[in-house]
Amino acid sequence: MTSPCELQLYCNDEHKARAIAKKIMIMAKRLENKYNFYNPDSYLSELNQRKTDVLDTQTKDLLTRAKLFYKKTNGVFDITMGTLTQSRKLETLKQIEEASQRLKPFLGVEHFKIKKNRLTFNNPHTLIDFGGFVKEFAVDQAVKILKKEKITTALVNFAGDIYALGLKPNKQRFSIGIKNPLNPSEYLTSIKLSNQALTTSASYERSHKIEEKSFSHIISSSNLQDEILSATVVASSVVEAGVFSTALMIKPQLETKLEKLLILKSLKLLRS
Repeated sequence: MTSPCELQLYCNDEHKARAIAKKIMIMAKRLENKYNFYNPDSYLSELNQRKTDVLDTQTKDLLTRAKLFYKKTNGVFDITMGTLTQSRKLETLKQIEEASQRLKPFLGVEHFKIKKNRLTFNNPHTLIDFGGFVKEFAVDQAVKILKKEKITTALVNFAGDIYALGLKPNKQRFSIGIKNPLNPSEYLTSIKLSNQALTTSASYERSHKIEEKSFSHIISSSNLQDEILSATVVASSVVEAGVFSTALMIKPQLETKLEKLLILKSLKLLRS
């Protein structure tokens, strides 16, 4: 992963702890290499370039879940947003807008189908990007490894995608600080977790400017709203939390029964 990844696990056997950490690191690196959208030699790129249509079990599962989350978020969370990525490489706003309008008809998971272990597209333009999915999936996989190794207390944090396993040794829940989006060195509040996942999406985290217009790393077919600075979601899995925290940055009024915390431009906190 290109972002900082942290693993805290509680184990009386240091050798075992290091072996588990190494196993998790290898797993995360394998996922990164396999599903790297920008690496032309990755397995995902081979699918996008139509060089192969063969799906392994893991990829078929991810694509199936992505279709499900597309439906659950009313189309807000869409792994085919990678289709618009090439437009962001252009130099002027006019070029970006023209390219975006040309490519928008090819957005949506309805443009690809899964038939047994085969992936088919109905056009040559739709691209799949697991960028908002794989890091979260890696954390969930790390938790599976920890449970298999009989670890009962751990905190996995892959660049803010977090899972708290069990309770701390003092029998207290893990306390996760929520940053001030306008001053990330400051924390506005905290959320306590035990056997739960938490992710935060924020448009300020990674962005670039073209002709003085800022573009967030969160790619959407519509303009990102600017009233919400960050969205934090608590769920049973990191993938689900990540999907909804991203979706809420695009559509804050999206309905979900998951625990969420939105931070407004005024720094007001909205909990539900």
